[in-house]
Amino acid sequence: MSDFILLPVYGISTWAIVMIVIAVILVAALIALSIYGKKLQDRQEASQKELENASQSISLLVIDKKRMKLNESGLPQLVLDQTPKYMRGRKVPIVKAKIGPRIMSLICDEKIFEVIPVKKEVRAVISGIYIMDVKGLRSNLEARPTKVKFSEKMRRKMEELRKEEKEIKKNKNDKKDKRK
Repeated sequence: MSDFILLPVYGISTWAIVMIVIAVILVAALIALSIYGKKLQDRQEASQKELENASQSISLLVIDKKRMKLNESGLPQLVLDQTPKYMRGRKVPIVKAKIGPRIMSLICDEKIFEVIPVKKEVRAVISGIYIMDVKGLRSNLEARPTKVKFSEKMRRKMEELRKEEKEIKKNKNDKKDKRK
C-alpha cells in the first residue's frame, strides 16, 4: 500500500502554499468588490443627476410624517410594482402633504426627515414623489433635539473622565519638571 505523501514544491512547505493561495483569492475578491462598488457608485451618481434635473420647487403643507412599509403607505400601485421585492417590507420615511388641492403621499430623503415640521407649510424640492430638500417658508427649519441614548450618555461620561485623568497626569508631570 502506498501512502500519498505531499512533497514540498520547489522547497516551499505545504502551509506556505496554502497561505499563498488564500492570499491570491483574497486579493481577487477585493479587486472584484472594488470594481462592483465603482459601478454601483456611478449608477447612483447618474440617478442622482436625473433626480436633480427633474426636480421642481413647490410649497406644500405637511399633514403627517411616519416611517412605514411601502405597501401600507398609500403610494400608487405603479410605484409598488417598480420597487424591488426586498424593499417592500422595509420601512421608509413617508410624508403626507397637501400640494394645492390634492393630498399626496411622498417619499422623503432620510437626511431631512427629522427636519420636516408637521402641520406647517414649507418650500420643498421634489422630483416625482421624492422629497429631496426642504426649506422653511416663513422661518428657518431646525432639527428636533433627539433623545440621547443611555450608551451615548455613558460614552460622554467616559470621555470626560479620560480627559480629567490626562489633565491630572499632565499637572503631575509639570510639577515634577519644575522641581528638577
